[in-house]
Amino acid sequence: MAGSDDNELPKIPEEDMEALKAAVGKGNLNEAAANAKEALEMADKITVNIAVTGKTGSGKSSFVNAIRGLEDTDKGASETGVNETTMEPTAYPHPTYPNVTIWDLPGIGSPKFEPDTYLKQVQFSRYDFFIIISCTRFTSDDIQLTQEIQRLGKKFFFVRSKVDQDLTNENRYYDAEGKLKQSNASVKRPHQYSESAILEGIRENCIQWLKTGGGGSPRVFLVSRLDLGKYDFPKLQETLVDELPSHKRLALLRSLSNTSKEILEKKKQQLQTQIWFKSVVSCAVAAIPLPGLSIACDATILVTSLKEYCRDFGLSENALAALARQNNKPIAELKAVIKSPLCEEITKDLAFKLLTKCAAGAVQYATLFLKFIPVAGAVVGSVAAAAVSLPTTYFMLKSFLDDVAADAVRVLEVVMDEAISNLEKKDKNTRTP
Repeated sequence: MAGSDDNELPKIPEEDMEALKAAVGKGNLNEAAANAKEALEMADKITVNIAVTGKTGSGKSSFVNAIRGLEDTDKGASETGVNETTMEPTAYPHPTYPNVTIWDLPGIGSPKFEPDTYLKQVQFSRYDFFIIISCTRFTSDDIQLTQEIQRLGKKFFFVRSKVDQDLTNENRYYDAEGKLKQSNASVKRPHQYSESAILEGIRENCIQWLKTGGGGSPRVFLVSRLDLGKYDFPKLQETLVDELPSHKRLALLRSLSNTSKEILEKKKQQLQTQIWFKSVVSCAVAAIPLPGLSIACDATILVTSLKEYCRDFGLSENALAALARQNNKPIAELKAVIKSPLCEEITKDLAFKLLTKCAAGAVQYATLFLKFIPVAGAVVGSVAAAAVSLPTTYFMLKSFLDDVAADAVRVLEVVMDEAISNLEKKDKNTRTP
């Protein structure tokens, strides 16, 4: 467990704090817990709907699978192919977080979906934002679609897919040392191979074309289905989160693959905002006293919270097995850097053990807590007990969250190191005469 040097009392939204103060001030922890529980349940019911559209063969269905953390061959994956496989808007709920749904939309401009009626046919209003995908140049239909999306006040993002294929194609024009084999007057290429220059050229080409066609000031993200950790996929994830209303960010964040340290940090920060409410619910009047400790809590609630943290950061047997399979690594290598228990190892006994570790450090906050939430009149026994129980529970959850987030970073580093190594091997083999 992490140390307690950085422990501090939680910062709570003012309107929620007033409701909790009123309830606890009357000695009514049940009411306070009910308010906190309602806030948590409302957060779990928040939905996010992402629309993905693009021409046939653009990689649209593969992208739908990727953002849901699935391979194209996995059960429940969107069907892929060179022919149009999506004939009507099709919902694909996230396999672990069903309140997040990715919608595979038919390509605009197909016979059944003309540009002027497209948004009405696909029920425009239900989506939080649109992702428009192309593996070549974006079309006038795409531009017309974005103009209508803008007019109706929704967000959209351009994704240029299959950039790995572009790099492979460009690589053929260079020798083993990365020098241009021969100049072509019709196509200007740098004399020295540069992946970053090629990618920037693709991006600028897309942006200029969209601007020329009236697409405003577009943001274009370059992605490859074969390696989501590379190119712009992590940045796209961050952008989608940042562009959502604040109350929807946690729902999307929990569903996203751990492709960058930035995403992991955003997950941790958002989950921290719920710790206070989880602590209040766990320390309600009906909570059970822990033997040998002056605290009481609902162990079932704590176990559920700890399991959720593991699940959110991919620290479960199934999640690690899938990650190992996707990166062609033994699962033992991933587990070797994990210091926290996995989701399947979380039990009531473990929760009590973690609480015991935090109890001594949390006692010092009992007086602060009573000042933090002043009690009118005599302090009833339940509130006095909560003065120790609540900060103990709070710091235990916070410490565990910090630990699993740190473990997820270490797992990501193992995967990223392997990906870099494989890329270097591939580049070397490609350039061998």
